[in-house]
Amino acid sequence: MADDRYPDGLIVVVKRDCPTCVLVEPVLAELNADPQSLTVYTQDDLAFPAVPTPTDDRELRASYELGVTIVPTLIRRRDGAEVGRAEGWERSEWVELSGVASLGAALPQLRPGCGSLSVEPRNAERLAARHGNLLHARRVEFGDEEDPFEALYARGWSDGLPVIPPTPERVVRMLAGTTRDPQEVIATVPPNLAPCSVEKVAVNAVMAGCLPEYLPVVLAAVEAACSEPFAMHGLLATTMPHGPVVIANGPYARRIGINSGGNALGQGHRANATIGRALNLVVRNVGGGRPGEVDRSCLGSPAKVGMCFAEAETDSPWESLAVERGFAQTASTVTVFAGEGPRVVVDQLSRDPESLVTSFAQCMKTQCHPKLPLAFDTVLVVSPEHARVFREAGWDKTRLRAELGERLMLAGEDIVRGAHGMAEGVPAVLKDATLPKFRPEGILIVHAGGGAGLFSAIIGGWVNGEMGSNPVTMEVRE
Repeated sequence: MADDRYPDGLIVVVKRDCPTCVLVEPVLAELNADPQSLTVYTQDDLAFPAVPTPTDDRELRASYELGVTIVPTLIRRRDGAEVGRAEGWERSEWVELSGVASLGAALPQLRPGCGSLSVEPRNAERLAARHGNLLHARRVEFGDEEDPFEALYARGWSDGLPVIPPTPERVVRMLAGTTRDPQEVIATVPPNLAPCSVEKVAVNAVMAGCLPEYLPVVLAAVEAACSEPFAMHGLLATTMPHGPVVIANGPYARRIGINSGGNALGQGHRANATIGRALNLVVRNVGGGRPGEVDRSCLGSPAKVGMCFAEAETDSPWESLAVERGFAQTASTVTVFAGEGPRVVVDQLSRDPESLVTSFAQCMKTQCHPKLPLAFDTVLVVSPEHARVFREAGWDKTRLRAELGERLMLAGEDIVRGAHGMAEGVPAVLKDATLPKFRPEGILIVHAGGGAGLFSAIIGGWVNGEMGSNPVTMEVRE
């Protein structure tokens, strides 16, 4: 398709602050004398070159749109399209493009050029934001006297913590973290069922404080959370406290520094703190999931602000969560789980697996209520010191899960309504039944935590199955 923004003929882009551009100034005068169209754009000095009179490109728009990375650049255009280009000074190339055999005869045959001002970091993002046609999201202008941090909070776009203003330049920088098209719609976000593009995720990732390399993980988390099995709409509307918990596996998580070690479920690591937050901001700002509106949680939990951690795979005694869920060992994934805040399991005395698994099971029985079976899934986060007990005994995840299952069978007479003085429980018709606390696939086991400390953690799940949410694992696409 013809592009009539720039004329046919020869175009040269130069800057005075480039020795090679100064070297070719006489060549520009030679070309100007030849009966052919010549346009010279100058990036930094309207008095350079002296001949011909240059066109002002100090805003660098022409340099950006023409894709100039080196100056001087000579471009031949015909019928609205580029047909040839030379970067720096190589006499044979300039002669071929211009058709002037004697061009620059007195100059050296070859001189390298300099970097174009349009590709310098301080300019590249600004130009891409203004002229790159990357950003289609609605732009909001603040008043001169408005503090952008306070303005973002006042407009309801914050989770209560300060957010980073998503300027066009910052969004362009964030989009550099993925090869995906900014306008690709990756999800329909509840509760408003709003189409969500890569660009809109990038906007919220900026606000959350993410680095560009985190964006592929955020995108995968958004896709997983907005999938039908996860049931994000129901998770929002419930009065229970749960929110999306992001568990990362694979080499990409290690590359970008998602913490799987000490304080993996806490503070101190930017990736952990911001990836889960970005997911929740997408749900809030794109989908409209705000507390007091569709979000009807009675108490809430840290997962509603953001919770993300990685599995410690390199020193794990077990196959990873991702491998268990059908992905290759080399795959990078996120698993999104509808979870509450973590609860610690303290067992500093067990040195055999039977004792330790019994401790785990007794703590896990209390999830939501000790008399409620089958309705809820769980994540058991086993720390390295506890995992060592199972490693030394040769227990794999299958054995651990089976042993937990045996200890998590609940006698109906203990869990019917009214038993042990508690009104909560299952109907009396189940008095003679024996029921598992968790469904067979409802115990997710993850290895994470610091190298010192005989503590593990339980992340309780929301209602599971068709009436609730199921964990969803999604591969990370860079």
